[in-house]
Amino acid sequence: MQTLWFFIIVGFLAQVVDGALGMAYGTISNALLLSAGVPPAISSASVHFAEIFTTSISGFSHLKLGNVDKSLFKKLLIPGIVGGVLGAYILTNIDGDKIKPFIGIYLLIMGVRILYKVTTMHKYSEEKITRRRHYSILGLLGGFFDAIGGGGWGPIVTSTLVSDGKNPRKTIGSVNAAEFFVTISEVVTFFALLSQFNWSVIIGLIIGGSLAAPIAALITKKIPAKVLMISLGCIITFLSVRMIVF
Repeated sequence: MQTLWFFIIVGFLAQVVDGALGMAYGTISNALLLSAGVPPAISSASVHFAEIFTTSISGFSHLKLGNVDKSLFKKLLIPGIVGGVLGAYILTNIDGDKIKPFIGIYLLIMGVRILYKVTTMHKYSEEKITRRRHYSILGLLGGFFDAIGGGGWGPIVTSTLVSDGKNPRKTIGSVNAAEFFVTISEVVTFFALLSQFNWSVIIGLIIGGSLAAPIAALITKKIPAKVLMISLGCIITFLSVRMIVF
């Protein structure tokens, strides 16, 4: 029960942050699980299994609210799925101890990227394209690193497109809608290739995330987004450095 409670707390904290910022559920969950000794493949699989529930609700909500750019959604969907499957396949076929330092480096980059985003988040209130992207490559990389690192689809794809000048509302909605299908493809791959799962991790993340969902909005009103982002960036950076060093 103590182990289950730990995973419930991890899921709760991750969902509070994700509910406030619209991203980073997988990144912070995976960082905390890896620091607790959960093997990389099991950690990523567990996080994405739990994310099926959150991404389905999020994607459907954005679709109903008209936040989905169907053209952008289609451009990201297939490459994202391919990248997610490839990342999950590689993660399940590599020794966890060998790949863990590389995941630590990836999470460190994500932590620094989130801290950097704090300094630029006020600049993108309306669409003004400053750079054109090869969306297929962006989707492929987003899906790949999302599977390898247990999270990163939002921080990579959403942050990149918004920083390019894409409309934030349409970008977040389209990326979140595509994320559901990317997550499904990753989970199916993990289930096909892994012989066992730690259901305590999965159940704990689902319970914690479910409990946090209605509370996240209230916390968002009390704590400024920049404070949450700075805290998140510092936590992920600390955990990733600890993972690399130890």
